[in-house]
Amino acid sequence: MSIFEYAPAPESRAVVDIKESYGLFVNGEFTSGAGTAFKTVNPATEEVLAEVAEADASDVDRAVKAARKAYDKVWGPMPGRERAKYLYRIARIIQERSRELAVLETLDNGKPIKEARDVDVPTVAAHFFYYAGWADKLEHSGYGTTPLGVAGQVIPWNFPLLMLAWKVAPALACGNTVVLKPAETTPLTALLFAEICQQADLPPGVVNILTGAGETGRAIVEHPGVDKVAFTGSTDVGKAIARAVAGTDKKVTLELGGKAANIVFDDAPMDQAVEGIVNGIFFNQGHVCCAGSRLLVQESVADEVLERLKRRMATLRLGDPLDKNTDVGAINSAAQLARIRELSVAGEAEGAERWSAPCELPTSGYWFAPTLFTGVSQAHRIAREEIFGPVLSVLTFRTPSEAVEKANNTPYGLSAGIWTEKGSRILDVAGKLRAGVVWANTFNKFDPTSPFGGYKESGYGREGGRHGLAAYLKGGQA
Repeated sequence: MSIFEYAPAPESRAVVDIKESYGLFVNGEFTSGAGTAFKTVNPATEEVLAEVAEADASDVDRAVKAARKAYDKVWGPMPGRERAKYLYRIARIIQERSRELAVLETLDNGKPIKEARDVDVPTVAAHFFYYAGWADKLEHSGYGTTPLGVAGQVIPWNFPLLMLAWKVAPALACGNTVVLKPAETTPLTALLFAEICQQADLPPGVVNILTGAGETGRAIVEHPGVDKVAFTGSTDVGKAIARAVAGTDKKVTLELGGKAANIVFDDAPMDQAVEGIVNGIFFNQGHVCCAGSRLLVQESVADEVLERLKRRMATLRLGDPLDKNTDVGAINSAAQLARIRELSVAGEAEGAERWSAPCELPTSGYWFAPTLFTGVSQAHRIAREEIFGPVLSVLTFRTPSEAVEKANNTPYGLSAGIWTEKGSRILDVAGKLRAGVVWANTFNKFDPTSPFGGYKESGYGREGGRHGLAAYLKGGQA
């Protein structure tokens, strides 16, 4: 809730037809799974939305064989200009069904409708449009024109539809076929995407979607018929995947955890910086691998920044994700909420000072107020471990070299932000940061033409842009 009164503006959920149960999408058709069913719930209310089939190893085998047949007989030999037509068609259908997709994403994930509507879904369509343009121009990519074959893809729950687009669009553009597993807590937009594939008359077997939990993902990764593995998720699972494919011919890209530093210098444009800090950590409830979860502020302006930041945090509206006024939605699951609470308690136990935005939490669902910690040291768990929630750790520095040292003092290396009026300082500091993406006087800006990926325990390989093609062509390096 906000300190300001406002009239609710709820989006209608009537635009979405949620089925009571969903099967697997294999070879162009929805089929029952060999495993058991599981429930997917609305994290804002704990309401069961649907029952979803859980794929087992036999289902994975069936899907991989369908993908292999489609690759050998249809999709691989198809000229790029013809593949492009399907990708363009998918992109246009996504635009036509954007409201439906946004509402379903919000219901299943818990994110605010305005983020799903204004950020996620438009960017999903943009990725399919962008890679459709590459499909008949692969000879200019620098990575060759020969696809790898069958891509096994496993995506997380924080951006379910957007992560699907990041994976599927370049794979299809390059001529690969796909077996994709969405996260078990957010499968519904992937299943709606399967309907979009049918609507676009995509040849059977080109895209296969298998729902399930960790064992389903493991079966996809380890299947001998999979030529390429693409994973976005936790560092621990990424390490397990790297071990599983070691010694095989499978190409792998891993986009893993992060603990990004957002660095504010004393000459930063303060109002702009505060908005960037808020966007960097509270967007999507902090469920962002590149979230600016470590705020590094120059000592001389630390008090001013914190005063402005707390004032701005107090205006954030927490509540019904379907309300168009909502800024902070629900935490995705009970398990993730428990993780956020555990690390927050650890922060206080280690001596950091906690401040949470004054808001009333709903009585049902999974909720956590926007929170910041001051008095944080580099040794604190909240400064070292990925919280993946709306929790900001604040540290201070005196000199640019100290800022760089603290920013790089992490096993992760996915992203960073710099706030200063000096262009020379931006160039100097950015060149020293061990991060795959560095934003200057902004944060969380994404475009399908720009590559994204990390260093160190944040993974390897790039997604997006021309570089995103490398992972799906035999001439690429990923």
